[in-house]
Amino acid sequence: MDKEIKKELIIKYRLHEKDGGSCDVQIAVLSMRIKDLSEHLKTHKKDQHTRYGLLKLVQRRRKLISYLKRTDIKKFEVLAESLELR
Repeated sequence: MDKEIKKELIIKYRLHEKDGGSCDVQIAVLSMRIKDLSEHLKTHKKDQHTRYGLLKLVQRRRKLISYLKRTDIKKFEVLAESLELR
């Protein structure tokens, strides 16, 4: 993932000027990394180390999503719609 793309995601989903680690930002960055790794695994089917890392990222994102859903359901719905999450 390029640094520029990551910066754009942080700017788009941050809550205030110096925000870089809120749930929204973390979920957006993790979603982009998951998408990139999924594309990598489509061409490199036997890359088990990447598959293991992908599963860890998915699990971390799932925990953040459940936390956001528990604390602020409206923010979760907006984020899920913009990131096209199920």
